[in-house]
Amino acid sequence: IFIGTGIPVGISNFAINIVLLLIGIKTLGSQFGIKTIFGIIIASLSFILWQQIIHIERILDATQFEPFMCALIGAGISGVGIGTTFNNGGNSGGTDIIALIVTKYRNISAGTVILYIDIFIIASAFILPDMSITNIVYGYIVMFAFTYVLDLIIEGNRQSYQIMVFSSKADEIADAIGSGVKRGVTIIDAHGWYTKNDQKIVMVIARKQDKVEIMRIIKLLDPNAFISVDKVQGVFGKNFDTLRL
Repeated sequence: IFIGTGIPVGISNFAINIVLLLIGIKTLGSQFGIKTIFGIIIASLSFILWQQIIHIERILDATQFEPFMCALIGAGISGVGIGTTFNNGGNSGGTDIIALIVTKYRNISAGTVILYIDIFIIASAFILPDMSITNIVYGYIVMFAFTYVLDLIIEGNRQSYQIMVFSSKADEIADAIGSGVKRGVTIIDAHGWYTKNDQKIVMVIARKQDKVEIMRIIKLLDPNAFISVDKVQGVFGKNFDTLRL
């Protein structure tokens, strides 16, 4: 829009976001609207401010005229920023709103939604007479790098683990995890083939932020416990994600 019409990025960004905001409020609720308004205002002001302060020539000088380096650095910073915003319940408007609406009803990552949208947005630049193929390619580089980092930040925070503990103090460990970390625990009756002894296995599914505390509890109660920790692709149910098809 800026290249084709000359309208400042901040103004067009604000206008488009008003429409998306109304759709988002109707779909995701009023609380979403408050956070989004704050994000849109900050993002729009930032576009206007930084466009006046930082010029592309200065950036190219700092990176020794390496546009590819600029693309990767910019995409990485944006991915970390937007991912952190998503993890704290906020967004910066634009395609973020569309991504949040889609992920509410479908089991698809926000990064994937934004990727699909941006493919069409960048492709539309072909209609601009002064737009070179080089700039469009760099646009796709930024897009893929951004969505990759975004998903790393979001999924890393939501990552769940399956922890299985083989210990003679299974009951004590289960009680400590249930009361200390507030996570559900399952006791599995097992039989050791080598020892020919019956044994209880403690199984718990927990978020990344709870894993360290659970490991501390196990080490405190039974330093010699045999522990298996596996990343889980998806966990759906109470206190975890909602299954959307």
